Formats: sequence, C-alpha cells, structure tokens
Amino acid sequence: MLQSRRKMLLILLDIAIVAVSIYTSYYIRFDGSITFEYSRQVWSYMAISACLGTICAVVFKLYNRIWQYASVGEIVSILKAVTVACTASYLLTWGISGKTVPLSVVLRTYETILLLMGGSRFMWRMIRDNYYKKKEHQGRAMIIGAGDCGSFIAKELKHNPASTLYPVAFIDDNPFKIKQQIYGIPVVGGREKILEAIEEHKITEIILAIPSVPQEEVSKIIDICKRTEVQLKIIPRLDDVIHGKVTLNEIRNVEVEDLLGRDPVRVDLQGIADYVSNKVVLITGAGGSIGSELCRQIAPYQPEKLLLLGHGENSIYNIENELRRTYPKVKIESIIADVQDKARIYKVFEEFQPKVVFHAAAHKHVPLMEKNPSEAIKNNVFGTRNVADAADLYGAERFVLISTDKAVNPTSIMGATKRIAEMYIQSLGRSSRTKFAAVRFGNVLGSRGSVIPFFKEQIARGGPVTVTHPEMIRYFMTIPEASQLVIQAGAYAQGGEVFILDMGKPVKIMDLARDLIRLSGLRPEMDIKIEYTGIRPGEKLYEELLTDEEGLTSTLHNRIFIGKPTNISRADIEMEIRRLEKVLGENGEIIKDVVKHVVPGFVNVS
Repeated sequence: MLQSRRKMLLILLDIAIVAVSIYTSYYIRFDGSITFEYSRQVWSYMAISACLGTICAVVFKLYNRIWQYASVGEIVSILKAVTVACTASYLLTWGISGKTVPLSVVLRTYETILLLMGGSRFMWRMIRDNYYKKKEHQGRAMIIGAGDCGSFIAKELKHNPASTLYPVAFIDDNPFKIKQQIYGIPVVGGREKILEAIEEHKITEIILAIPSVPQEEVSKIIDICKRTEVQLKIIPRLDDVIHGKVTLNEIRNVEVEDLLGRDPVRVDLQGIADYVSNKVVLITGAGGSIGSELCRQIAPYQPEKLLLLGHGENSIYNIENELRRTYPKVKIESIIADVQDKARIYKVFEEFQPKVVFHAAAHKHVPLMEKNPSEAIKNNVFGTRNVADAADLYGAERFVLISTDKAVNPTSIMGATKRIAEMYIQSLGRSSRTKFAAVRFGNVLGSRGSVIPFFKEQIARGGPVTVTHPEMIRYFMTIPEASQLVIQAGAYAQGGEVFILDMGKPVKIMDLARDLIRLSGLRPEMDIKIEYTGIRPGEKLYEELLTDEEGLTSTLHNRIFIGKPTNISRADIEMEIRRLEKVLGENGEIIKDVVKHVVPGFVNVS
C-alpha cells in the first residue's frame, strides 16, 4: 500500500514537471504571449508528453528505484527515459497537429524536464543523506586508503543507520588524490600526515582500507598508527572487495597477525593436488592447532578419506564436526588413539592403508617437558618412531613430520626430542620406499599454549603482562600460513629432507606485549604494567632454524628451503633410542645425559 502510494505521488510529480516544463518553454519562446495558432498545440503537446513520459518512466523503471541511494545509474536511466519521451512526443504531436513544435521549445522542454526530474530525486537523496546532518554522538573515523575499498567504506559509514562512526578524512599516498574529495570527505595527505590529521580532525578511530597493498606496507602504516591511542580497525581480504562483500561487518580490529607484515602464501595447487587428491590422508594430532588447520587446508583437495587421529576426544570431535559441516562430501574417519601405543597405530595403518601421513602429534610445552622428560621422549621420540615405522611397513607414499626451530642446537628436552625425531625419519628415509621429510618452523600465532593467548588473558584481567626477558626474540607465523607451507613442502619431498620455512623477521616478545596492550585500547606501563619473570627452564633468548652442519638450498617456493640432510645411520639411531628406553622414569639429569649423547648440540640450561 505504501509502495503504491509512493509510486502514484512520483507519477503525479512527473506529470506536473512535464506540464510546467512545456508551458514555461512556450511562454519564454513567445515572450509571455503565446499566439493563438500555438495555444492549442501547447495542450496537445502537454497531454502527449505526459502520457509518453509516464510510459517511458515505467519502461526504464524510474518508479522502482530507491532514490535515497541514487547514483550514476539513476542519472543514465532518467536521461534515457526523458530523451525517448521527448523525441516520441515531438514526432507524435507533429503527426497529429500537422505542425511542428518549435525547436527552441523542444530543447528547452528537454532541458527543464531533465533538470527537474533529476533534481527532485537527488534533492530527496540530499535530504536523507547523513552528509548534512552528522550525529554528534558518532565517532570520527579516518580511512587510510582512498581507493575502491576506502570509498565504499566511507559510503557505508555515511548511509548505514547502524554506523557508530562518521568519516571525516582520508589518507592516501597517491599524490593525485591529495586535496581531492570523495563523497565530500577530503584526502588530507599521505601516511606522513596520519599523526597530524588525527589531532586536527579529532579522530577516534582509524580504518585501514588497503586490502590490495602488500602486508609489509600495511605493517609499516600500522607502526605509524601505533604511536597514537586511537583504535585501529582493518578491512582484511582483497577477495571481499572483488566479490562485493565489504560491509561494516567486515571491519575488524587490527590483530597481531597484521603486524608481522607477511603476504599471503602462494601455493602450487596442482603440485599439492597430485599427492593428496584421491588419497587416504592421515593426520596425527588432528585436534591440535597445526593438526586441525592441516585438516582444513587438505579437505578442499578432495582426499579419498581424511583420517583424524588424536588422543583428546573433545578436540577431535570439534574438528570432525567443523569439517563435516564445511566439506560434507569429504569422507572423514575420526580415530581416538595414542601414538605411543604401537599396536594401536599399526592396527590403524593396517585397516585404512594411508598413503600420505602428516605427523603433528607432539608434546610441545618447553617448561612442562623439562619437568617431565620421560613423557617428552615417549611421545615425541617413540610416538614418532611408531607412526614412521608403520608408514614404512604399510607402504605410505609420503610422511611429513611437523618439527620446530627449538630442535636446532636445543637447550630444552622438548627441542632435543624433536631433533631426535628428525634424525630418526632421516635415517629411515635412506632405505624406505616412503618419502620421509620434516618441516621445521618457529612459533605460530594463536596456537594453544602460545604467548599470544596468554598475554590476552593477562590484559583481560587488568595485567600485569609477564615477559621472561626484555631481549627475548622469537620467530612467528600464522597457523594457516604454517599449515599451507607444510602441505606445499610435502609436495617437494624426495626423502630425508628437513624443510625450513621462511619465518620472516624475528620479533621481540617485549614489543609483542606492548603491541597487544595498545591494540586492546590501553597504554603500556600506564594502564597495563609489564613485569619480567626471568628465563624459564629450557628457554633461550633466540631461536635458530639451522644446525651448524646443515647448509641451505632453495626450492621452487620462495618461503621453503631445504637443510642439507645429515648422514645418520639407522642402526646408530636405533641403538641410541634403545638407550633412551632404558632410562625412562629415571632422574631427570640421567635422562638429559643420555639425550646429550644422542644430540651432541644439546646444551641444557635448566
């Protein structure tokens, strides 16, 4: 009912516009005194134009548009409708009356109708547009990036009634855009003007709308914004802009991942598909941070069956439900098993015959493993041996061990056990038909037990944030990035390699703590205190990615490198593992002495 009334009002308005336009055109043409011979033509021309004008407006759907959001498309439609209507009215009037309408009248009528029809509709948009009526309670936003994405976000912020922000300034490094306006919002300058613009325009929130800019540049811009206390938000994905998905809901807080300055991983889709598609793929530790992400990354490649093996039933249950919901066509088998249980692992391989194995099951907490060295050995060494031996025995094509930078010149039991696991699969790879490889990388952001969730919990409690040492440095990468590179490295495996992932620049844990506090809208040392607790058992100030004897060669991927395989005899490593078996449950120092014999680079600092 309301829509019909609105359409009728618009039709009446347009008829009135046509009538006024024609009458005033004749009036001006004849200097205020329309001659008798043209007076009858005025009314016939007016009636014909009103009828044809209404028909053309309906044909070009001028009454089916929401003029509050009128733009170029609506202007073009008005232009088409008026042009066709005026041309047809001129010809029809000429045909009926036998007398042409004066050309000056036709042109002036055409101009006036265009002006009044377009003007009336865009006046309605101006009345409804928030441009002229900013709400005082709204925050003031500065948008970094005056491209398509930034412009779209500015338009959304201005027109969306749910918006709590109003855009007042753009920042863009393009010199041709500086001092220009977009939707009435000035482009005040490049990134060097960020701090000045925040003060001048009383900015309460910054939105980074530069999804196509390399992550390294985004990180540099974030570094500038971090000097202020203004809240930072970001539009994260270029795909969202391409597919028109950018809405206010896509604007999220800047996270630590954005500070790393790492571009998305480029993967060889065909190379991965060749060894994963239509194969039975087993992932141990499938409920963990890396294991579950490996499941998510592998599922789209349509494996014949995806085996989710884990010790914790809740985590396996969660990832199974997620995968069944997201990838309903993928066959999934959940297996509750402990990699330390050799008979159970062999039974799994006998039943399912996996062709590709990603071994992510491990104990990884450094201080905990220092206190429980026997458990670290049982899980990280014997568990790896069980899975690797089963892969060899039952003819798996590839076996990829998830390792860690802590395995290089280890100072902890956890790192040393992961190094022994690397050594074991390297020795196995020398004679096995299975292509064994290890992938070594540093810390992953957001993994269970990592420093990021720990810091966030401390900040949520009001602090203090505890840092072990002001000079502590670590390598970081995101969980999806690490998982994608692990899968890609599996495609390059020929047997016995240790792949090293490019971790980028190392990050100071102190800087990470400060950034997290700032990103939470708080001030380091003022709102949230930072305290030093001292280096924990097994920790070292910085991590390494290569042992002294390992060289480094490149692969086809710019973020994956190969450490030179070490010459390890299978008989020797098995003898050392038997020695470890004999000291299980003994005093920690006795265990560490044996571990040091197996891993000469092991220097325990606890």
